[in-house]
Amino acid sequence: MTELNPPQSTSKFNFGRILAVLFQPRRTFAEIAGETGSSWLTPMLALSLSGLLGVIVSGYLKARAAMMGEITLPPDWQYWTPEMQNNFMQGQQSMQGPVFVYVIPFVFAMIGLWLGWLIFSGLLHLGSTLLGGRGSMSGALNVVGWAYLPFVARDLLRVVYMLLAQHPIVSAGLSGFASNAVFWAQILSRVDIFFIWSAILLMIGFSASDGLSKGKSITGVVIVLLILLLAQAGLGALTSSIGGLATSNPIF
Repeated sequence: MTELNPPQSTSKFNFGRILAVLFQPRRTFAEIAGETGSSWLTPMLALSLSGLLGVIVSGYLKARAAMMGEITLPPDWQYWTPEMQNNFMQGQQSMQGPVFVYVIPFVFAMIGLWLGWLIFSGLLHLGSTLLGGRGSMSGALNVVGWAYLPFVARDLLRVVYMLLAQHPIVSAGLSGFASNAVFWAQILSRVDIFFIWSAILLMIGFSASDGLSKGKSITGVVIVLLILLLAQAGLGALTSSIGGLATSNPIF
């Protein structure tokens, strides 16, 4: 007896699906859920390329500003001790070569992107399983990869902004609303319309791939996102207060 709806084969590269995921997510995630194999390579490659473009533009603007004697100060500069500020200025002067301006930021961005994707997918898969989901780790990797696509749009928008403003972005996300709280600034720097857009795609994707109800899908995604936001904000605030080096994740 043949299956009425046999699983469809998966293509490693399907760039035509990018716009469909962004603007027709329910239908597209249903198609992804019905495929065999992994389809995450396309969105992750798109994210890597947009991240590379952002690093190149930001690095060029920082290098040019340094040559002109202009240095962009961190958003929480006023909370640093004089010793931390002095160390920062000395460090900026010693890190003007291509390796520090382009290579190292790109390497850390890719580590954050790919390792964060694996960890985030694992946590969401665990949460989905605890809520009764029937999906697999492979399916979670696919859903998270495609749900990350709004951040490609964010990267491109940031590149356009930097080229128009002729300086790197200082206060990302909503961090400008947390003027006197480093911890809240770390949280709000990761929250914007693209973050919310991605969260909605995650809810739709896990509902389609794992057979979760709408309520359970929302619950699982929100809990995991809150855990990650609090953990990243705590780490960012700690490193900022100790060493004056705020951490930055290319996604969240």
